[in-house]
Amino acid sequence: MDHPCKHVARILQMVKDVTAPLNNISSEVQILTSDANKLTAENITSATRVVGQIFNTSRNASPEAKKVAIVTVSQLLDASEDAFQRVAATANDDALTTLIEQMETYSLSLGNQSVVEPNIAIQSANFSSENAVGPSNVRFSVQKGASSSLVSSSTFIHTNVDGLNPDAQTELQVLLNMTKNYTKTCGFVVYQNDKLFQSKTFTAKSDFSQKIISSKTDENEQDQSASVDMVFSPKYNQKEFQLYSYACVYWNLSAKDWDTYGCQKDKGTDGFLRCRCNHTTNFAVLMTFKKDYQYPKSLDILSNVGCALSITGLALTVIFQIVTRKVRKTSVTWVLVNLCISMLIFNLLFVFGIENSNKNLQTSDGDINNIDFDNNDIPRTDTINIPNPMCTAIAALLHYFLLVTFTWNALSAAQLYYLLIRTMKPLPRHFILFISLIGWGVPAIVVAITVGVIYSQNGNNPQWELDYRQEKICWLAIPEPNGVIKSPLLWSFIVPVTIILISNVVMFITISIKVLWKNNQNLTSTKKVSSMKKIVSTLSVAVVFGITWILAYLMLVNDDSIRIVFSYIFCLFNTTQGLQIFILYTVRTKIFQSEASKVLMLLSSIGRRKSLPSVTRPRLRVKMYNFLRSLPTLHERFRLLETSPSTEEITLSESDNAKESI
Repeated sequence: MDHPCKHVARILQMVKDVTAPLNNISSEVQILTSDANKLTAENITSATRVVGQIFNTSRNASPEAKKVAIVTVSQLLDASEDAFQRVAATANDDALTTLIEQMETYSLSLGNQSVVEPNIAIQSANFSSENAVGPSNVRFSVQKGASSSLVSSSTFIHTNVDGLNPDAQTELQVLLNMTKNYTKTCGFVVYQNDKLFQSKTFTAKSDFSQKIISSKTDENEQDQSASVDMVFSPKYNQKEFQLYSYACVYWNLSAKDWDTYGCQKDKGTDGFLRCRCNHTTNFAVLMTFKKDYQYPKSLDILSNVGCALSITGLALTVIFQIVTRKVRKTSVTWVLVNLCISMLIFNLLFVFGIENSNKNLQTSDGDINNIDFDNNDIPRTDTINIPNPMCTAIAALLHYFLLVTFTWNALSAAQLYYLLIRTMKPLPRHFILFISLIGWGVPAIVVAITVGVIYSQNGNNPQWELDYRQEKICWLAIPEPNGVIKSPLLWSFIVPVTIILISNVVMFITISIKVLWKNNQNLTSTKKVSSMKKIVSTLSVAVVFGITWILAYLMLVNDDSIRIVFSYIFCLFNTTQGLQIFILYTVRTKIFQSEASKVLMLLSSIGRRKSLPSVTRPRLRVKMYNFLRSLPTLHERFRLLETSPSTEEITLSESDNAKESI
């Protein structure tokens, strides 16, 4: 069975017949548009044209048919924002503009009555100012309600008033100042949201309600005797948003966009947003906010401590690998050194650069008195972000060096797989040059393409950089729920990292099964590798493969309590990854243990005359020396992986020969 909305187009053809029963048509289109979730752009366009025929003065529709048509308009305003955007994007389609004009005209025809629906309220007033000495003022007020819907008891109109008098319950109030001394009619329309007003210059990203107020008189359009004073107290989440500024605007029907001509901001002392315009039409305040970002302090401390330990460990590991090259009689472990360097730079950038310095620029603090009242320019979006090129550069560098780190994780996995699984195969020629170009070059290409594409698409927007990075921290932007597919975070980071992690996990499992945990019955009991050494060797491989980054996917769960637990676990394992490398690949070597023991003995001899008894000092030296000696040693070439002298075994000499070639 076809959805009822498909019949709207049929009704549109029917209503063009001048003899068509408008009462029945109005009721039918109201029923067919009752399910707003299923309304498409075509449905909205057709429905607005049907309503347009009902409000067309030449059709002489009954008041009842028009009131039912208002119900239809209210239902249309519940349709999705995307549907209205597609309607507005339709070439040469004036359906929304025509509907706005018809609502203004209809507001003058109600006498002293009102029509109030959940998303639209219309009210008019007739009054005479023939005997008035001064200006005749009309005040229209909308009070805040318990729900977001408009109700009949929330709108009020008063004639011959002195001025505005908003109170704590006032959401918006309009005052018409008229000076002509003859009978006048004025009408007001309140829209619960701005879906009919699809702007090309202003983009609303927040989800708070943006009411639009229309005021109209029966004067000629060129008569500028009616000025308008307005106050707004819009509802929004004050815990999340901090008011930065606002603009007083009206809807320019010819340009189909917001305009500021004839409007200005007024400074008040009552906390309301005040506007003044020298003409009547549809008005709004376009507000801009700064988001109040909240950071988990304890997680920040844990991250900083973990990164500090990793920075120290990575620096010592790089120095150790280079300085002890000749002593260890082996070449520098090229992949490990490059992995440590990229990870070291990333951690330094993370600690000293990831926080956006703009977060300390709290200028308004929600105080309207700090707003620039001389500037009434239309903002681009409702969320203000102060440009920070340095933060964008830091985000690009973090993006690059983290991709470099993952690339070297992958190269480390590939190299180790090649050495331990395919030990009889020689490494390719120019191996170091080849992996260096991959490790440092491929991530640079990815970052350059990402930034270039985003800038080419949004370069004319002063806030284009926020399509690449976040505002609260200098890292890749988190996409909106409906923009994940087009997100640079997905294609330039998550996808390549996921591919690398899947590949590394496969090689890690293969190496663990075939090498690290392989049991050989030919080994004697004295030569069997202990379970502890197998565990340590497994951890050593897991760390350089970056396996712990899988925990990041567990942070995507919807449950906040579970997500925060995984956040702390992820932070603990990954911020200390550099420290883990230092312990597993530096502290566990015999050379480091020997040199550390000498240093400890030297420090102990220097303090020989200090408080420790003479008997305690040698005991302390012996204990520290024995502690370092007791740490399981990797022997730097996986001596723990020896199995049997068969052709399939992984021997030290084969691994040594392969490693010497790099």
